[in-house]
Amino acid sequence: MANCMTWEGRSMDRKALFSTTLAGAIAELAMVVAGHFIPVIKDLGFAVAGMVISLIVGAWFARVARAGWGPSLVGGAIAGGVGALIGILVSAAIGDTPWLVATYGTASSTVAGILGAALVRGVRRRTA
Repeated sequence: MANCMTWEGRSMDRKALFSTTLAGAIAELAMVVAGHFIPVIKDLGFAVAGMVISLIVGAWFARVARAGWGPSLVGGAIAGGVGALIGILVSAAIGDTPWLVATYGTASSTVAGILGAALVRGVRRRTA
């Protein structure tokens, strides 16, 4: 299990964590670039779209990793939060977003990643 990290006796798939976090960061950066050149995307969609991206990558992590509740929620938080933080920092660096958004934007996206992972874990438990 070279690709797994342990957390309270349970394993977390590093490959799944890396791939979902990378996908989330790429999606967030694509949104930031699009919003920089198409103002309506920035004005109407950054917050909601960013959290939806985090929700999706959190759910994707839980689905791919097939871990227990704890590792799924932690992985969803990391995948959702890290990608969002990268996107927010780039957006702030190019002047499209205030720097303060890095705090509450990352926090809300981290929670969205946790919710995405929890949804997948809850559905998987009911169907198992």
